[in-house]
Amino acid sequence: MILRLALACTLVATPLMATEWRLKEGDRPLNAAELAGLAGRTLTFYDDGRSTYSAGGSFSYTYSLANGGGTVFGTYHIAEDGSICTRFRNGLGRCDLYVLNGTRMLLITEKGERYPVRPE
Repeated sequence: MILRLALACTLVATPLMATEWRLKEGDRPLNAAELAGLAGRTLTFYDDGRSTYSAGGSFSYTYSLANGGGTVFGTYHIAEDGSICTRFRNGLGRCDLYVLNGTRMLLITEKGERYPVRPE
């Protein structure tokens, strides 16, 4: 009985699934200084979608007109593994990892999808 209780407490205290990021050769996750430098910036993707990270922790994503336009809002924080976790106002959330591969920045989703960021 005590062993079952200890095991149950351990399962509650740890995440059920940790994300294993699907990195490719040459991918280097952004370091702490690079992640902090995202605050106050808008990153534009090749489909013209735009992610904006505010210095105060607010986040918005504006869809391209080709994808229906519109903007979703939320907040973000930098997780221990260096991923950026977003909580949207509708209650949904996700974590993404930004990497550099050579001079190109890419966003990698939890599903392993890769979205290159346009250079500024």
